[in-house]
Amino acid sequence: MKKVYPDAASALAGVVKDGQTIAVGGFGLCGIPEALIAALRDSAVQNLTAISNNAGVDGFGLGQLLTTRQIKKMIASYVGENKEFERQFLAGELELEFTPQGTLAEKLRAGGAGIPAFFTKTGVGTIVADGKEVREFDGEHYVMERSLVADVSLVKAWKADPTGNLVYHKTARNFNPNVAMAGKITIVEVEELVGVGEIDPDSVHTPGIFVHRIVVNATPEKRIEQRTVRAQ
Repeated sequence: MKKVYPDAASALAGVVKDGQTIAVGGFGLCGIPEALIAALRDSAVQNLTAISNNAGVDGFGLGQLLTTRQIKKMIASYVGENKEFERQFLAGELELEFTPQGTLAEKLRAGGAGIPAFFTKTGVGTIVADGKEVREFDGEHYVMERSLVADVSLVKAWKADPTGNLVYHKTARNFNPNVAMAGKITIVEVEELVGVGEIDPDSVHTPGIFVHRIVVNATPEKRIEQRTVRAQ
């Protein structure tokens, strides 16, 4: 099956629809699939549930989809860099499911591994545990968390081969491997496409079995979320 598509729009064509759950890799603006997010915005799909560590910033990353009001619900860990997110949430226009960062990563990993739920101590005794089952193991209390499976996952990697084997670059790996696993359909944006066999098997971070479509974006913007310089 051919997995490589000529551009982000064609990679999303026939896949994204109104009302879907979309998981998106990245941490802040590091390791986000910039071209795929822009193409998702341009697709004009509506009423999305977005799973991501955060919601980008105003006008970039997932922040673009907030501006166009395409997201109805966010499942996220951090949203502090986005004023439009704050405005919509406080106005009751956007649903938010706050999830501790490690728990979010494990919910995605578990979903990709076919594990429907797991127990964790994180959140016990807080609003995170409200409405969830709490069980005692060996004298300690744990809250049950349901795993996450997305209709579509959008992922950023550094390299791919045509079969979909992926290599991430340093901290840009972040949530991407778990997001790739959790998607019923996983679409990957890469900076470099190499030939089959050019990636050492020991260097593969995500096996191609998880990847359905690939698009090359050789020159992503890689915007810096916050830059602090030392006063001279």
